Amino acid sequence: MSQIEKFAAGLPLDDPAAVLQALEKSLTEQQDFHRLFDAQMLRVRSEMGLPLTQPTSLQGIPAEQEESYREAYRNAARATGQKLLEAGKLSDAWAYFRTISEPERIREAIEKKAGEAGDHYGPELDELLNLALYENAHPVAGVRLLLKSHGTCNTVTAMSQMVGQMSPEERRESARVMVAHLYSDLRSSVVSDLERHGRLLKGEQPLSQLIAGQESLFAEGNYHIDVSHLHSIVGFARHLHREDPELRLAVEMSVYGQQLAEHLRYPADVPFDDYYVASEYFLRALHGDAVDEGLQWFCRRLDTATDDDSRRLISFVIVDLAQRVGRMGEMLEKTAQWLGRMEDPGGFSFAAACAETGRLDLLEAEARRNDDVFAMATAILLRA
Repeated sequence: MSQIEKFAAGLPLDDPAAVLQALEKSLTEQQDFHRLFDAQMLRVRSEMGLPLTQPTSLQGIPAEQEESYREAYRNAARATGQKLLEAGKLSDAWAYFRTISEPERIREAIEKKAGEAGDHYGPELDELLNLALYENAHPVAGVRLLLKSHGTCNTVTAMSQMVGQMSPEERRESARVMVAHLYSDLRSSVVSDLERHGRLLKGEQPLSQLIAGQESLFAEGNYHIDVSHLHSIVGFARHLHREDPELRLAVEMSVYGQQLAEHLRYPADVPFDDYYVASEYFLRALHGDAVDEGLQWFCRRLDTATDDDSRRLISFVIVDLAQRVGRMGEMLEKTAQWLGRMEDPGGFSFAAACAETGRLDLLEAEARRNDDVFAMATAILLRA
């Protein structure tokens, strides 16, 4: 018997509730959960007296019914996503949980699935990686999985591509994973090199102590880790927070990077053109070891910069660091000339920074210097 025949057998065609009940029963038995979602919304529309075609559309709902309809939509999507999860169809389930902005169940399922995968790699793991990382369902778990299954090179490349799509917390957690991994590999490689040269090591000395006074480790352009990976991951470390233990490891890697031959120390945009020196100052300040020294170093870079583009880049790094170490007020004054007109709705706002630090005098001064009536009006209103 076909599905249509089973569905229609004894069906009272003049009873919409019975038709809908039979439809949902049939689709549930077939495990056709996508159409079951459609059927649930068809029931909602029938009960609310709405047009029955295009049942999952959110368009054209009368204002007085919209809130109830959207709540029913969320409930149906949640129920459908859960059924798909229970059937092991994580990617399909994600389509529903993403729509209603409820990622937690998918993230829990990804964590569980990743733990069960162990060291067995294949199409199922690739699907899980794609969901976690590239569909942004659980980027941190995706980074861990990719690192375990495909190694450092692929993971660095993927994170470099995806970091802009991650939330600040996801960038932080992913950076923790990458820094800890590379530090472990780098330290092990340095230890092996020292032992090959007959040095007796005691205890778990940090990397900076292992390389101190050991110029031979870097002779003739020698290195102990892929230097492009080192460069990228030290950059990722700027997403860490002061309380993260990996921040100290990133400082150690910056010290290591300074010992490399010049052609292996890849520059970046100012003020990270002397990459590992600048990174050490930034990361040490972020860690809380040398806040004054770090801010002063970047301020000197600002004072000696020779073009406006560089001054703006350096100023932005200064206020980013200052905000994270609780020194924004004084650094705003230093950078106001170069950031005074910066108002990014999704990023740094000079006006907001002035308001938060109680430095409306700087906002007014920059408004006058730039002949900016909007900024002046904002300052006046904020003082009112």
